[in-house]
Amino acid sequence: MRAAFLISFVALAVIVSARPGDKYTDKFDSVDLNEILKNRRLLVPYVKCLLGQGKCTPDGKELKSHIKEALENYCAKCTDTQRSATRRVIGHLINKEGAYWEQLVDKYDPQRKYVTKYENELRTISA
Repeated sequence: MRAAFLISFVALAVIVSARPGDKYTDKFDSVDLNEILKNRRLLVPYVKCLLGQGKCTPDGKELKSHIKEALENYCAKCTDTQRSATRRVIGHLINKEGAYWEQLVDKYDPQRKYVTKYENELRTISA
């Protein structure tokens, strides 16, 4: 289960180390995001880790160290699968977990330099 949730945030922040210019590993690209995004029991502990409001697993710690870079470079080191997953996860957070999205934005992009492009692109019209 932890690995399954990990891919959802790999999409958000790409949790693995890479040398400059390299793509991130595709190790978690086959995980089913639907399972994670519909299960708050899996989602919330990772969000709280990222916000510094809860314990972090080793995966969560690694993820936390890459969020800012992934936001700033629009997932430039992501594989195509990760880029697509990033859009799904961020869209989910924006549209279904708005309070958590705002907290993550406040922490990782308080001046909103990078998140605006995600919000404009991924916010749905329906409530």
